[in-house]
Amino acid sequence: MRISHSAARVRASFDDPNVVSCAGLVPVMTLAQRCDLHGVVDARLRVPTDKGSNASGKVAAIVAGMVTGADSIDDLDVLRHGGMPTLFDGVYAPSTLGSFLRTFTHGHVRQLQAAGRQFLVRLAGQALLLPSAGAVTFVDVDSLLRRVYGKQKQGAAFGHAKVGGYQVLLRGLNPLVATISTPDAAPVIAATQLRAGNAGSARGAAALVAEAVATTKAVLAAQAAQAAQAAQTAQPATTTTAPAVASEIVVRADSAFYSRAVITACRRARVRFSITVRVDAKVRRAIATIDEDAWTEIRYPQPVWDEEQQRFISRAQIAETTYTAFEGTRHEVTARLIVRRVPDLKKSTVDGQGVLFTVWRYHAAFTDSPYVLVQVEAQHRGHAIIEQVFAELIDGPFAHLPSGRFNANNAWLACIAIAHNLTRVAATLAGRPHHTARAATIRRQLINVAGRITRHARELTVHLPQHWPWQHNWLRLFTTAHAPPI
Repeated sequence: MRISHSAARVRASFDDPNVVSCAGLVPVMTLAQRCDLHGVVDARLRVPTDKGSNASGKVAAIVAGMVTGADSIDDLDVLRHGGMPTLFDGVYAPSTLGSFLRTFTHGHVRQLQAAGRQFLVRLAGQALLLPSAGAVTFVDVDSLLRRVYGKQKQGAAFGHAKVGGYQVLLRGLNPLVATISTPDAAPVIAATQLRAGNAGSARGAAALVAEAVATTKAVLAAQAAQAAQAAQTAQPATTTTAPAVASEIVVRADSAFYSRAVITACRRARVRFSITVRVDAKVRRAIATIDEDAWTEIRYPQPVWDEEQQRFISRAQIAETTYTAFEGTRHEVTARLIVRRVPDLKKSTVDGQGVLFTVWRYHAAFTDSPYVLVQVEAQHRGHAIIEQVFAELIDGPFAHLPSGRFNANNAWLACIAIAHNLTRVAATLAGRPHHTARAATIRRQLINVAGRITRHARELTVHLPQHWPWQHNWLRLFTTAHAPPI
């Protein structure tokens, strides 16, 4: 592709008051209004002083900026260009929104987090957010160290992180996140909590698991009720009942969350757990009891890169045995130990007759899942999907923790969860292939689309680019968001 005119004959001017660069915010924020984002926040959040006035409007403005890809407080100024004040009321300056966030205390953050969870339930009533939830729903819990550079940033401390396969100490903050997903649905965020950089991975995890599971059950109930109402509207002569809530909810986590508190929280909430276990001496003794004939070979759908052996692995062997965790305590739990083994080529040897003596490397997971061995092992490996969520957030509003105050950054994280879930529901309403697309793809194809505003007969019309490749998905989202309630 080449420029069709010479450089001397091209001019540029920022002078059109009716042009917007993110016309996709119209259906997205209409969807937020339809789910009563303002009402949910007003009912939960009470921020003092004049800086906390109209808290719901300011939260909505922050969320709208994040939906467009804003990753700092200054980036929220994207809401004040061109014809945006014509399309939206309550457009605030970044300085006003920054002052609002800095007013937050821990209690205000908890209020905002509760509002975010309730808003997710409202969103589930508008779209089939979790298809295949009738079979199994996964709650994934994980943390990461988000690096920061300001030495005066509250909560910033040195913690362990893996960079290029090596464990290093980095200064940062440590967010804890729980997501909800199904085999056919992209994850949404159920709960978040920001912690100091030197916090252990499992710190506060039990409480977060309890919140995430309660939110998951509410989301599934809202989704079932919405499906039943839609079916009854389509066939009013037929008596219908709401489909059953998911038969199984499985909480998945890595070995950092293998603790009495987390497993007890899962059992108290009456959900299943699938948690990686460190292969210590006790686990090795349990693995040694597995008969050699009990191992089943599996093949990965795609080869997996092994950092330790510096090679791709495409097959492994799996087996299971019974294991008792926290033996001798009141938290004692007996369940299944799922073991996966791959040959360690660095330690395997060949004798003088050319016979290979294989040394195995073991990976174990402790679970009470009722599914068959091959399903359980594959489902547990699916926990890696939360890393995709982290990658999407870091590629968007979580690129920075923009404030020097800890509670402001914690509130920023809570707003990120609201924006992520709102974007995900909008993509679901837009249809395939956006229902599982990355957040950056959704922003590029549905949100950050230039438009020009015209007025006629007391109506506003947003004119979008002709031959836009994803116009049908955009119009499907727009029509659904503006449709009358069922």
